[in-house]
Amino acid sequence: MSTVTDPIADLLARIRNGAHSQKVEMFVPYSRIKAEIVRILKDEGYITDYAVDTSAAHPRIKITNKLVNRSSAITGLRRISRPGLRRYVGADEIPRVLGGMGISILSTSRGVLSGREAKKQKLGGELLAYVW
Repeated sequence: MSTVTDPIADLLARIRNGAHSQKVEMFVPYSRIKAEIVRILKDEGYITDYAVDTSAAHPRIKITNKLVNRSSAITGLRRISRPGLRRYVGADEIPRVLGGMGISILSTSRGVLSGREAKKQKLGGELLAYVW
């Protein structure tokens, strides 16, 4: 078994590759932060559904991709804060992605939130990724 240095970047790469190849279902290894990121993608309408599959030896997340007109709803994902360079923003510094057409994902003191929710709750935190 290989060790992944950055599990969030691995999650985003698997989703990006699955969306690019128009896969309907994708599987990623389970962790709580990955499950929270996938929950935000579902809440914002980028994926159809997700479920935690515990039937295998190691738990994994089954992600159902949202296909619109035979193309994925996700056109791009970008990891911002990474292990070599962490990026933190305040509540008033949360960036808009594609002029409001995309979302930013933050890890805050109240859990993983979308940029919109973090602004509403006036919370800053670590800027994990952009999705559009």
